[in-house]
Amino acid sequence: MADIPSANKEGAPSYYLRVYEVVRRVPRGRVVTYGQVALLLGSPAAARATGYALHFLPEGSDVPWWRVVNASGGISLKGRGSAADFQRHLLEREGVAFDAEGKLDLRVYRWWPEG
Repeated sequence: MADIPSANKEGAPSYYLRVYEVVRRVPRGRVVTYGQVALLLGSPAAARATGYALHFLPEGSDVPWWRVVNASGGISLKGRGSAADFQRHLLEREGVAFDAEGKLDLRVYRWWPEG
């Protein structure tokens, strides 16, 4: 697995570390989208980079990666076997409900930070 840069040459936190900070704030039973994280970080076109950041999480990380879903309220790991099932299991354990198509209602479960 690739090393995660801790800072850029100006000393500011890397995008990955900033993603982790946002995702750590998402409360239990709530979700954010990849694009929403990018928007909150001032990089609205960086949804894919948000996904890469979560993909490269160090093993044993405390970042609740499972609380990040795609813009339609689905699990982006869909079709990837046990990883997608595990993400859904973790969300359901927190009280998140999925419909028959495997999507959650973002109007109900989406989290936006205050102020």
